[in-house]
Amino acid sequence: MQRCIDLARNGKGRVAPNPMVGSVIVYNDKIIGEGYHRYFGGAHAEVNAINSVKDKALLSESTLFVNLEPCAHMGKTPPCSDLIVEKKLKKVVIGTSDPNSVVAGKGIQKLINAGIEVVEGILKEECLELNKRFFTFHLYKRPFIVLKWAQSKDGFIDFNRTPDTPIGPNWISNPVSRMLVHKWRSVEQAIMAGTNTIIYDNPSLDTRLWTGNSPLRLVLDRQGRIPSDSKVFDGRVKTIVFTEKPFENKKNLEFITVDFKTSIIPLVLNYLYENQIQSLLIEGGGKLIQSFIDNNFWDEARVFKGHSDFGSGIKAPLINASSKSFKPILNDTLIIYSNNTFF
Repeated sequence: MQRCIDLARNGKGRVAPNPMVGSVIVYNDKIIGEGYHRYFGGAHAEVNAINSVKDKALLSESTLFVNLEPCAHMGKTPPCSDLIVEKKLKKVVIGTSDPNSVVAGKGIQKLINAGIEVVEGILKEECLELNKRFFTFHLYKRPFIVLKWAQSKDGFIDFNRTPDTPIGPNWISNPVSRMLVHKWRSVEQAIMAGTNTIIYDNPSLDTRLWTGNSPLRLVLDRQGRIPSDSKVFDGRVKTIVFTEKPFENKKNLEFITVDFKTSIIPLVLNYLYENQIQSLLIEGGGKLIQSFIDNNFWDEARVFKGHSDFGSGIKAPLINASSKSFKPILNDTLIIYSNNTFF
């Protein structure tokens, strides 16, 4: 099962909104085939694993391992459970069942009905962690939400800006940390920032420092204050602006008119859910991030802590004291908080 998980990770950033899945086929305690879901729309892990077996006659005496329940419905590819039944595998070992309502136990039941022995729950927690975006999306009907910011040693995310302050970020983290952030962006489907962050930092919100797809850009701009020549309006990446005052259309730019007197966060999350966006990275500003924390709409928070004091400025968001945390070692101190309730 651990090999399934390791294989599945190879699809990270390329298979969404599908889950990451790996599969291994074992005959007489020896691996004779393996595969993983390589890209959205491509063959599933079980298909690739079965196809990799040179002697298909061994399948009827083999065990198939897979980290997620085989699908039982026709999507972009035929049901994997049908292929497993057709090839007469004698046993299937599954990490977790599939929370998607079109599967949700149907694949397992189809295998059992065909007389195949099924074992569930192997490395369950590790399998849930692997596909936490997929599980959050289907169980909570919203994307998996990651909050990210950098703060000074004394707890500020920025200096107080004045009209004379140059446009651009006030870097707290180092170049290695910034590259890591671009790697994070490459595996999330959407990224979001508030009005002041776009105006003062003029970020691109892309993956220029890392290989991979840039996420869908989401911007909040109630009064249409963001300059039209801002980098988020450059047309290179699709951008959605939630606003009360839309302006002229541009390439890859869409305006969604909303009433900011209502609660904006559920509206944005519902838009993402309806458009099959399973993960959201929020990179600022402090007020926007704090609103997600206060409304308990977050799953992870990744906080870089610098080594210098600002003395004053814009206070960093405050995380719930009950949240779990751990500290990987980087040139800057990185603390990752978890707010997930089902792992």
